[in-house]
Amino acid sequence: MQMALTKDFKDTVQARARRDPVFRKALLQEGVECLLEGDIGTGKAVLRDYINATIGFEALSSAFDKSSKSLMRMFGPKGNPQAGNLFAVIRYLQEREGVRLEVKARRVADRGDVSSRSSSNHVGGSGIPGQRGVQLSKVDVIGVPRRKIARLPEGVKT
Repeated sequence: MQMALTKDFKDTVQARARRDPVFRKALLQEGVECLLEGDIGTGKAVLRDYINATIGFEALSSAFDKSSKSLMRMFGPKGNPQAGNLFAVIRYLQEREGVRLEVKARRVADRGDVSSRSSSNHVGGSGIPGQRGVQLSKVDVIGVPRRKIARLPEGVKT
């Protein structure tokens, strides 16, 4: 059972994200890592907190020419965003934050314990003990200078 976060906790997270750029970048990174690990609900919730603490849904709606309510639903508990929309927003948030998130694959031993990992972030294992696979769950944050994206996804304004 998942407990709802209190308003005070959300306010605390947002206040810290507004004043602490390292925390803000880590929040964006954590949201993307959760998505990659298959924890979609938590990933959307973390990204929603990040958006509320930084750009806000009204400004994001202007950038994407979509209603703020539509974007809020997309990142809400029952939201089911299309991959293209989700990745366009993540790309835009990276640009605004001045970071580039990179996914790096790393070799891990496959112990045949399928229950301990999500199949969505493990490639190449056969479930046979001793086989090796590739885990795609680590996101690295690389600082990049603020600049305009050379080519924005269709429908996204700067």
